[in-house]
Amino acid sequence: MTNPHQNVSFPSNGRTAHGYLATPSGSGPGVVVIQEWWGLTDHVADVVDRLAAEGFVALAPDLYGGRTTHDGKEAARLMQALPVDRAARDLAGAVDFLLGHEQVSGSSVGVVGFCMGGKFAIVLGAQQGERVGAVVPFYGLPSVAETDFSGLTAPMLCHFGEYDRTISVDAVGELRDKVQQQSPVRPQIYFYPAGHAFFNDQNPASYHEDSARTAWPRTLDFLRRHLT
Repeated sequence: MTNPHQNVSFPSNGRTAHGYLATPSGSGPGVVVIQEWWGLTDHVADVVDRLAAEGFVALAPDLYGGRTTHDGKEAARLMQALPVDRAARDLAGAVDFLLGHEQVSGSSVGVVGFCMGGKFAIVLGAQQGERVGAVVPFYGLPSVAETDFSGLTAPMLCHFGEYDRTISVDAVGELRDKVQQQSPVRPQIYFYPAGHAFFNDQNPASYHEDSARTAWPRTLDFLRRHLT
């Protein structure tokens, strides 16, 4: 499926990347929004629009080069072709783009990611150091054993579902422990009475309205406190 949400281009890891950008009426902090494994879907673009309406300059890089899918097997193939570390290096271009944007205020950006994007958000924060000022993963967990968190300086707000069959409470605890061992960051972690992808209001099978409505203002408050 072709993705209609491409309206900016920027250099990234020696290539030209594309993405969907939304801006507020004036200046504001920059936020990178990282897609689920489905691609840069309408849901991700809606998150970008919602952030812009709240005063942020938000950019969702298109990691799949214009492709989106609703098929789980194809999504898995597309995700597997994007190793976490390489994708995070690619996403560094999005950080550069926002920090150089005329409407972006401040010397660091926030990163918000969902599922696959949540993994990338955590690793991007670890790789980019002080250029990232806030990390907010929704139900995303990188390989804790393989990730180096020693470069992480950004505060971290994590949203997970209690009934997520892909991410256990113990695995989240391992993430918290290693982050605290290797960096000065003390992750703020919330569990919600929901499963995986509870924030995706365009997926009725996973969406949990009460959890999503609780997580969103927490996210906005966190971004405002650490980026402004």
